[in-house]
Amino acid sequence: MKKMLDLVVTQNEQLNQNYCLIKLTTTDNTPLPEMYPGQFVEVRVDGSQSTYLRRPISVNFVDKQKNELWLLVQIIGDGTRRMSAYKKGELVNLLLPLGNTFSIPSENNGQELLLIGGGVGTAPMLFLGACLKEKGYNPKFLLGARSKNDLLQLDDFRKYGELFCTTEDGSFGEKGYVTEHSVLKNIRVSQIYTCGPKPMMMAVAKYANANKIVCEASLENVMACGIGVCLCCVEKTREGNICVCADGPVFNIEKLTWIN
Repeated sequence: MKKMLDLVVTQNEQLNQNYCLIKLTTTDNTPLPEMYPGQFVEVRVDGSQSTYLRRPISVNFVDKQKNELWLLVQIIGDGTRRMSAYKKGELVNLLLPLGNTFSIPSENNGQELLLIGGGVGTAPMLFLGACLKEKGYNPKFLLGARSKNDLLQLDDFRKYGELFCTTEDGSFGEKGYVTEHSVLKNIRVSQIYTCGPKPMMMAVAKYANANKIVCEASLENVMACGIGVCLCCVEKTREGNICVCADGPVFNIEKLTWIN
């Protein structure tokens, strides 16, 4: 059940000039609402005169021991710039949790599960990988970026599975795009999960479809309200137009119009 809560900032780490990692907890030490991989929150941005709508941010991680919610924020406008300036102890109003979740196989038969993320789309992959690891799976992560400076939280990812990377300039990992990485030739993948720029996800979807691999994608459409009212995030599917925030953001690629 979604709730509107004031959470308090416990840490705001500037990862580089384009990203920050915000950690929040409850004000009274009550447990955070139950959250699942693939879900997101809507952040009310106070103190920004040009930001009127909430900002949708993926659930990056939930640290149950510390009762902390992690949000990986890409700084691209006034709203996220204000968020990057949050101080420890500052109160932040969130609507959470929102959206559906990635599906986890009901039986663990040693399946090879590959989690592919690009840009800020790597955010939900960390929480998903942690949940898969907790259920006895050994996920593999394939992260793509323009350069090594854009690859984030690598040590955190390594805690939960084997890590592979690509960069467009070849500064880290293999040079090229995620769909060109050699790991795709070396393992027999049972299921793919992906989040990132739409062209990247479409390429992953086409690869998965061509190889008859189950694939789920978390869409990053603009989701201003988070509850299916504003219609900012409409996506065309095989079943008609849907609101990504209310019907997603996670979809099996067979429901989308990305593949023929």
